[in-house]
Amino acid sequence: MQERTVDVAIIGSGTAGLSAMAQARKAGKSFVLINGGEPGTTCARVGCMPSKAMIQVAEDYHRRTHLGKYGIDGHEAMTLDITEAMEHVQDLRDTFVDRVLTNSTDDMPEDLFIQDYARFLEPTLLAVGSGEDERRIRAGAVVIATGSTPLVPAAWRSFGDKILTTDTLFELEDLPASVAVVGLGTIGLELGQSLHRLGVKVTGFDQQARIAGLRDPVVSDAAIALMQKEFPLHLGVAADIEADGDGLRVRAGEHAVSVERVLCSIGRVPNIGHLALESLGVPLDARGLPPFDANTMQVADLPVFIAGDVTGQRQILHEAGDEGKIAGFNAARGERRAFRRKTPLHINFCDPNICAVGERFDALDPATTAVGEIKFAPVGRALIMGKNRGVLRVYADKADGRLRGMEMIGPKGEHLAHLVCWCIQQGLTVGELLRLPFYHPVIEEALQAALYDAYAKVDAKNEGLTELAPLP
Repeated sequence: MQERTVDVAIIGSGTAGLSAMAQARKAGKSFVLINGGEPGTTCARVGCMPSKAMIQVAEDYHRRTHLGKYGIDGHEAMTLDITEAMEHVQDLRDTFVDRVLTNSTDDMPEDLFIQDYARFLEPTLLAVGSGEDERRIRAGAVVIATGSTPLVPAAWRSFGDKILTTDTLFELEDLPASVAVVGLGTIGLELGQSLHRLGVKVTGFDQQARIAGLRDPVVSDAAIALMQKEFPLHLGVAADIEADGDGLRVRAGEHAVSVERVLCSIGRVPNIGHLALESLGVPLDARGLPPFDANTMQVADLPVFIAGDVTGQRQILHEAGDEGKIAGFNAARGERRAFRRKTPLHINFCDPNICAVGERFDALDPATTAVGEIKFAPVGRALIMGKNRGVLRVYADKADGRLRGMEMIGPKGEHLAHLVCWCIQQGLTVGELLRLPFYHPVIEEALQAALYDAYAKVDAKNEGLTELAPLP
C-alpha cells in the first residue's frame, strides 16, 4: 500500500486542530488535516454558542417577571412560542458553524482535508479509512486533537432519545414538559436554568454537595441558595434512572421525580475510540490517554502531540486554541519548547454568573491567604439593575499582597472575572489594584470593596494614600 508523506498530520478539525494547522502553515510545512466526526468546532455546533443563544432567549423572557415593579404594564401578557425560540437557537447555531467552516475547511482541497477516521499503526504512521478506501500517511509529527463527547453511562443508553445531551438538546423542535438535569456543573446549571425559564419543569441532581464546580464554601452556599429559588436541587447523592411509563423516573436517596426527559451533563469523555493509541507504545491511563506535558503538549518522548478537549484537562475554547498552537508550533518545528499557560478562567453564564479565577480556594493555605469579601446586596449599580444578589470573594497573599484568585456569584461576573484574571496574570497586588480608577456607579465597585476588605488583612501597604501614589 502506497504511503503519503507530510511534515505534520493533524487529527481533528475543531478549535485545537485548526490552531495547530495554522502553526504548520505559518512554518511553511506540509500538512494534512483529518477529521472523522462532524466538521466545525464543538463550541459552534453543540457548546458555547447554541447554549448562549438559548440562555439569551430564556433571560429575555424571564425578565418579564420583574417588569411590573418598574411600572411597565402588559408584561404578564408576554407569550413564548417554543418552536420559534428553538428555530432561533438553531439558526444562530448554524450561522456560527457556517462561519467556522467558511473560514477553515470548506475550500480546502481533498489532499489537505480528509473527512474520515484515522488510527495509529506506529507513532508517525496513520491509516485513514478502511477496506479498499484505506490510505496511509507517514508524518514527521502528529497532533491529536479529536475533542470529546458527552458521557452517558452504559445503563442509561437503553433509554434512547429520552436521555438528552448537548449533542441532541439543540436539535429539538419543541421542549419536553419536564426534565431532570443530572450533573450541575457549568453545562447542567446553565441549561437547567434556561429550560426552567422557558417553561419546562426542571429538577436538578448532582452527586457532589456543591454546584458549578465551586470550591469556596461561602460562594457555594450562596449559589445553591439562589439556584434553589428557581428549581429544586438534590445534591450529595448519585442519581439512578428507571423507565416510568412513557417517561423516566430519577431517584437520588429519598428524592424521586418522574419526568419526560433527562438531560445528562455529568461530564465529557475523550474521542479516542478510533485512534488505536496502544500503537504508540506508551502506557495509557484509566481513560485510555497517553502521558503528556501540559506546557509542550508532547506525548511521552514521541513526535506526537495532543491538544484540546481530548486531554480532559482544560475543556474551554481559549485553552483548546492555546494547546493547539503549542502542539502545532512544536510539531511543525521539530521542537519541544515549553510555553507558560494562561491564568485559569472559568465562567458559568447562568444568572447570576458564577466565576472562578486563578488559584482555587481549597488549594490555598489559610495561614498565608487574605480573603476579601463583598455581598452584592448593597452595591448601588446592582441594586438599580434589580440584580443585587450574590457574593464575591478575592484571595491575596498575606505577605506581599499579590492577588491569587477569586470566586463569585453575581451580576456581570463575566466581566469582573476577566478583570481579575488579567490582574493575576500581571502579578498585581491588592494595593496596586486599589490605585486604579473605579467609576461610580458601576459593578466594578463590588470588586473594589472586596479589594479594600483584603487590603486590611495583608502586610503589603501602599505609601501615603492607599488610593493615590505620591509624586516623586
